[in-house]
Amino acid sequence: MKTNEFIFLDGGMGTMLQAAGLPVGMMPELWNLTAPEKVTAVHRQYVEAGSQIVYTNTFGANRLKLGEKAGVDEVVSAAVRAAKAATAGTNARVALDVGPLGQLLEPLGTLTFEEAYDIFREIVAAGEKAGADLVVIETESDLYEVKAAVLAAKEHTDLPVWVTMTFEATGRTFLGVSVGAMALTLDGLGVDALGFNCSLGPKQLMPMVEELRRWTDLPLILKPNAGLPDPETGA
Repeated sequence: MKTNEFIFLDGGMGTMLQAAGLPVGMMPELWNLTAPEKVTAVHRQYVEAGSQIVYTNTFGANRLKLGEKAGVDEVVSAAVRAAKAATAGTNARVALDVGPLGQLLEPLGTLTFEEAYDIFREIVAAGEKAGADLVVIETESDLYEVKAAVLAAKEHTDLPVWVTMTFEATGRTFLGVSVGAMALTLDGLGVDALGFNCSLGPKQLMPMVEELRRWTDLPLILKPNAGLPDPETGA
């Protein structure tokens, strides 16, 4: 990658699927199985808008969240196919989107590190088998959970691994992780790029980006919120 080269990512998936008719309360990831053409249509809109990397519709595609609704392998495979259909004939790449598990790890919660590692292993192995080009672990607030995800990806795939964590206006994640701690930990784990996503807008995140650059020479990722809905109008 050339110095100062920019790579443009996609935008939100859930809001786009809702606009396309996703039923209220339905897991977006299940549409990979029941309405893959609508998932592909969202990816295609982002590719046509200039996105060079699209994230698969797999943010919550782990066995804890899916439960008995569907298997991880079938959901992840369908998601990668839907994204590949949108990027076919272009230079855009497909990132396997891996979100937080939704449960806290010990000692704050009841999920063990080994259990978390195995859940992430299942996701990333399915993603590589289906043809994803890289793994993006995103919207994380717990470095211990991130460690489980990164190790699972690096030890069970040959794919590049990106990580973005979500920070509050305080300059720390919900669980208290600082920018410096994130940078040093992820650099030590051997990730290929790191940065921020969600929570705040670009203006609020820029000081954190500048701080992050002081801690690492790795490529930086910035995927901020576009904003929050107006509480009165919902717009």
